[in-house]
Amino acid sequence: MKTLDTLQAIETEVAPTAGTDLRAVAFPAEYAPGARNAVVTCLKIKPEEKVTLITDESCLEIAASLASELDHAGCTWNAFVVDRIAPRPLKGMPEAVLADMESSQVSIFAVQVQPNELLSRMQMTDVVNRRHMRHAHMVNITPEVMVEGMRADFNAVDRLSQVVLDKVRKATYVRATTAAGTDIRAELNPSYKWFKTSGIISTEKWGNLPGGECFTAPGEVNGVFVVDGVVGDFLCARYGILRDTPLTVKISENRITSVSCANKELEREFWSYTHTDENSDRVGEFAIGTNIGVSKVIGNILQDEKFPGIHIAFGDPYGNHTGAPWKSTTHIDVVGLSFNIWLGGDEGEEQIMREGKFLVAA
Repeated sequence: MKTLDTLQAIETEVAPTAGTDLRAVAFPAEYAPGARNAVVTCLKIKPEEKVTLITDESCLEIAASLASELDHAGCTWNAFVVDRIAPRPLKGMPEAVLADMESSQVSIFAVQVQPNELLSRMQMTDVVNRRHMRHAHMVNITPEVMVEGMRADFNAVDRLSQVVLDKVRKATYVRATTAAGTDIRAELNPSYKWFKTSGIISTEKWGNLPGGECFTAPGEVNGVFVVDGVVGDFLCARYGILRDTPLTVKISENRITSVSCANKELEREFWSYTHTDENSDRVGEFAIGTNIGVSKVIGNILQDEKFPGIHIAFGDPYGNHTGAPWKSTTHIDVVGLSFNIWLGGDEGEEQIMREGKFLVAA
């Protein structure tokens, strides 16, 4: 096991690149349980492993809490504050970060992202996928998420996620409705894989933290999706919870045909985002949130997409994992509330959720 002096020496070596010593950054004690969950329960980091910790100025205190737990784990770790080594928004992930990842078994990304930075994250996850790293994706992590969603019982979330995963893998379609007006049907392509990202992260698929979802690339989605929760990417911070001004998205043959919202600025920005490239308006992800430790949406897509119910994303289908053969330079999630969900297959339909509550137990 490495000593603290050894670890400090290691980080001193990378200080000119990393830009700061996270051990010198104070953080609230309330962050510690969530950080411990990330390092011990979710990533299961071992003393003999090396970790690349990527953060920015906005998340320094959260990163410091993670670094403290990495020290407790006894592993080698290098930290990078991207603002200090590259201009924002990032045009690409800094080479120093990518190079460090090449010798790590684990990576953690705790950054407040800015518009047009998706390419940098894709470059990072390309390394993760190629090297089969365990990767915790903590995009737009906030103090609220650290003391709420990151304190979930991820072992319980994992058990429920496995039950849902076993059921959806047998289904040929998913049907969902809400009182707000959502009425969609997703035909499932048996060639596309389902995954769970429950918070327990393995080399099979990197995962968001806090975790809690089962997802695939759908075969074809048709219907209406009313976004009365949140929209993703940088629009989430800009517009927050949409319960009072929901965004209605009409979908035909997996493509957006129209969007409408009382907030015309959101309507315009969402339409523009989902028409960035030829597949930005295509449903690339269909997911069921399974984090039963989350009781409400908070206006942060990192946590809110794990809220029990349905969320879909337009754009890239994570083809390296799902098997979908197309790509996009964009990916934006939309979250609704209080779902009724049915799974259909050769043996008929089974309702697995009623008004936002799971009808199946782990």
